[in-house]
Amino acid sequence: MELSGARWRKSTRSNGSGGACVEVAANLAGLVAVRDSKDPTGPVLVFPPDAWRVFVGSDALSR
Repeated sequence: MELSGARWRKSTRSNGSGGACVEVAANLAGLVAVRDSKDPTGPVLVFPPDAWRVFVGSDALSR
């Protein structure tokens, strides 16, 4: 999968103490890519935009 055009942005939920470091690229046609900002050359998860919107809009993580 070609991700060279991805514009990564760090999640506002990421912290500076080495945990929960997530970056998201939502500028790619037909998908949203997610990676660990501590390992930018590591694995990337990809989601359809609708599934990503459902995930970030859910309150499942706050339970």
